[in-house]
Amino acid sequence: MYQVDNNSQEIEERPAGYIGPDLNPAGLVLEPRMLSEGVYALMANTPPKDNNGVIIGERGVLVIDAGINGDIARQIQHIVQQLTDKPLLYVVNTTYHGDHSFGNYVFPAEVKIVSSRQNRASMRDLEREKRIRSENMKGNAAALADVVEWRLPDIFFDHFMAIDLGNKIVELWHFGPGNALGDTIVYVPDAQVAWTGNFTVKDGFAPMLLEGGPEPYIETIQKMQATLPVKTLIPGHGPMAEATPALDSLVAYLQMLQQQISTDIKQGLSLDETLAAHPLPDTMQLPPTNPFAPVANPYNIHAHRLNVLATYRALEHK
Repeated sequence: MYQVDNNSQEIEERPAGYIGPDLNPAGLVLEPRMLSEGVYALMANTPPKDNNGVIIGERGVLVIDAGINGDIARQIQHIVQQLTDKPLLYVVNTTYHGDHSFGNYVFPAEVKIVSSRQNRASMRDLEREKRIRSENMKGNAAALADVVEWRLPDIFFDHFMAIDLGNKIVELWHFGPGNALGDTIVYVPDAQVAWTGNFTVKDGFAPMLLEGGPEPYIETIQKMQATLPVKTLIPGHGPMAEATPALDSLVAYLQMLQQQISTDIKQGLSLDETLAAHPLPDTMQLPPTNPFAPVANPYNIHAHRLNVLATYRALEHK
């Protein structure tokens, strides 16, 4: 099993000319889509901005991710009030990244924030996290001005936790490192739906390697595949996905990075030479007829270059 440094942080180095995804919350509207009784995906009207989720049981409500600031957190709470009169009990952070967790502070104290132990441990430097996320604000740095505290999870777990909302069981899983070290999967067994945060994307979209490199990421995906009979994935960003092709294509892409860049390093290629040698794969170029192509294709180019850089840095001293 591949070992990672549990105190590592997101890589801040970026390739020359890199443009990150647009996470500016201005104009973001979350659109509820019912997946089964009491199970709703909240899909961003303007991908790749953040998706969320709402799960309703007889006893109360669980929300997936808190939004990037107070305004989005309040929008989520308003949607919950429109969907049900049941009390909001839990907010689960799928990752520590600020676009998923900065809104924690808006939720009342009686609403418990839940995440993996590793995600909680990664919430240790608010100013650094704000600086990194501000690069995705597209000139709207003021959107993060209200975030002056980083509310930490009240409840945290190592590998697995189940929450009974009343005739609705929600499973929380931490299979290992992926996009970040503490990626938390929110799984609803009776719907076979999983919210994955930054851990997965729809097939045809590039993931983002931010901590640890591809090898541990592959192991973690394979653990998830062996454990959960999931049919539908709600990624943190972009369209929902059929689970099998999304996970299979993600593993194949990461294996390609691992193999090709390991070979480049052994052959003595520099980082710049490696970046030049690996343009975006054809499998991640959506056809013009795909409605997501105008956003996804430019994003994929930059995310892939970041992944090549991150893989090179993860492997260069192995």
